[in-house]
Amino acid sequence: MTKIVPVILAGGQGTRLWPMSRAARPKQFLPLTGPASLFQKTLARVADSAVYTPAIVITNSDYRFIVAEQAAEQGVPLAGILLEPVVRNTAVAIAAAAAFAGDTFGTDAVLHVLPSDHNVAVDDGYWTALHQARDAATAGQLVTFGIMPTHAETGFGYIKAAASVGAGVHPVERFVEKPDAIRAGQMLAEGGYFWNSGMFMLGVGTFLHECETLAPQTLAAARDAVAQARSDLDFIRLDEAAFATAPDISVDYAIFEKTTRAAIVAVDFGWSDLGSWDAVWKNASRDTAENLAQGPVTLDQVSNSLVVSDHAHVAVHGLDDIAVIATNDAVYVGRLSEAQKVGAMVKTLRAGKDTASLTEIHRTAYRPWGGYTSVLSGERFQVKRLFVKPGKKLSLQKHHHRAEHWIVVRGTAEVTVDGETSELSENQSIYLPLGCIHRLANPGKIELELIEVQTGSYLGEDDIIRIEDEFGRV
Repeated sequence: MTKIVPVILAGGQGTRLWPMSRAARPKQFLPLTGPASLFQKTLARVADSAVYTPAIVITNSDYRFIVAEQAAEQGVPLAGILLEPVVRNTAVAIAAAAAFAGDTFGTDAVLHVLPSDHNVAVDDGYWTALHQARDAATAGQLVTFGIMPTHAETGFGYIKAAASVGAGVHPVERFVEKPDAIRAGQMLAEGGYFWNSGMFMLGVGTFLHECETLAPQTLAAARDAVAQARSDLDFIRLDEAAFATAPDISVDYAIFEKTTRAAIVAVDFGWSDLGSWDAVWKNASRDTAENLAQGPVTLDQVSNSLVVSDHAHVAVHGLDDIAVIATNDAVYVGRLSEAQKVGAMVKTLRAGKDTASLTEIHRTAYRPWGGYTSVLSGERFQVKRLFVKPGKKLSLQKHHHRAEHWIVVRGTAEVTVDGETSELSENQSIYLPLGCIHRLANPGKIELELIEVQTGSYLGEDDIIRIEDEFGRV
């Protein structure tokens, strides 16, 4: 049987799940439906080596270490992590993955293209549809998975086809843009319309041939970007100059709406793009009052609501149809039934000088060695909590504008200052004067945690001169 090459699209910067999801750590890397992130759950769906080859992940440079770390946590090998140098939508991303897969696995390989931020229930119907789609893709069709609609949804595109669940592969009649509520209701009543899931099964050779015919500029950009790519540790950096010449267009517009090879497999397994907080609520187990509470939360006389906190304890009384999302630096409160409007709120915040950063970064930032949380800051000082994974070390570096104090809270720290190395245990501290060349490492078997106090005239993250770095950031 032909093995399937998974292609996981993991570069999105979704904002509709703000304030949890932000540009620096978007929803695909968050554990929204359990202990594993949506990206990790996607990896788990393609982990069967009897069906799949190792996956190709395409993402952007900012997420490269998150992708590698979360894949390692799952114990899932990857065929490659392709880094998009600029944002150019799904057409060139999939074309680049197809070109890379052709070079790696051959042009007779079959791709299973998967968004990394969807929640999918894997059952017998899922595997039946998968095998039907693979056989059709092997025979030269470009297959999309159409979800049997359960309600008149205005947030998805639709696919019209004479298909039904369990009836195999059928030609696509047409694609329909996201409808208004009236048109969505009409399509639901009429039947023969399916939600466009954004999941595809594509033969590499067939897809590249259709790209050459229907989107030659996209294909040329993708092929050149792969041919001129360079390796960077475990990553493959696609060539920026070539990639940037691609049109900013989705694969639906570029290929599927034009090709004569488009086909659909209709499915009814559990699926959601988790595109809003009400979708998260609908896809989770709720209590008898139809509430979903996550984190330190107390509810009293509350119904049909979603309350999530990753920091402060949130208490809600006497409300219905409420969404409360609390992080350590921002809180969103609104009607759960109007959760689609979070995106508009994010646009407002992004436009404000004092609030733009709330849409970009969390107070906790993750790095390949661990990360840090901002605790307190003032005009000439900043306090952070650093956490370093066992066996990891930060870059050998210096600062022009700040000195630092490190206090070990847990674990063992190996500290190098101007060529001299010492070990610090819990409750010990060290001073790093301005301009010294220093490095922090965790030689132990448990996570190292310490408090860092920075003092100086400038405390920005760009005041780091890296001299050596095992993650290629010098």
